Amino acid sequence: MKRDITITTLDGTAPAWLYSPHGSQKMKGGILFFMDAMGPRPSMDVMAQFLADDGYLVLLPDLFYRFGDYGPFSGSSFAHEASRNQLIKMITETTLDMTARDAEAFLAVFDQERVAGPYGVVGYCMGGGRALTVAARYHDKIAATASFHGGNLASDAPNSPHLLAADIKARVYIGMAGEDGSFPPEQSTRFTDAFRNAGADFAIENYVGMAHGWTVPDRDGVYDERGAKRHWSRLLQLFNETIGQ
Repeated sequence: MKRDITITTLDGTAPAWLYSPHGSQKMKGGILFFMDAMGPRPSMDVMAQFLADDGYLVLLPDLFYRFGDYGPFSGSSFAHEASRNQLIKMITETTLDMTARDAEAFLAVFDQERVAGPYGVVGYCMGGGRALTVAARYHDKIAATASFHGGNLASDAPNSPHLLAADIKARVYIGMAGEDGSFPPEQSTRFTDAFRNAGADFAIENYVGMAHGWTVPDRDGVYDERGAKRHWSRLLQLFNETIGQ
């Protein structure tokens, strides 16, 4: 079941959505779900509800709330110049630190809903790096974090997520596309080295043959049903072994 809520952050009011299991299934825990670059939309609803139906309360916040009304966008919006330019501006101006700061208010929703921690966090595309950053910032609250086709996870930027490896206490899973310009082999190697050197509990898996965005149903020409099923299997296993007790 989906419920609309608003969350007051230090910078304003963020629209958000809570998804709970259908029926009388026992709640296993809470999961923070970070959207991909095209923002909240029906395909994100489908994915968040799928996760909820395994027994979780899932929170999907609008990370672009600072821009007010925008869009709507779809999985093909990057193919159109006007919407692509708008999205790039929104992604660039919504920094990793902003999302990490907002996450204090996001995670407080689970307390308000009486769902005990520790929690999980998963991010897709632009949400992948944010999931890792939040896991580092709130390491006492996050037991598992996952990124799927996340970009720039080990870049040269001073806030690159791989630099936070020693601060992340959660179990980490990275699902990378077989070919992805936003996370090329050199970044994969750098990420692996950083997390191995930090003694982190992590796994990185290469989805050979998959393209960036393969998990998202409305990514026309990119979505791969077989790869999406595999990603759900890995994600549910991660959460069930860490927060689904």
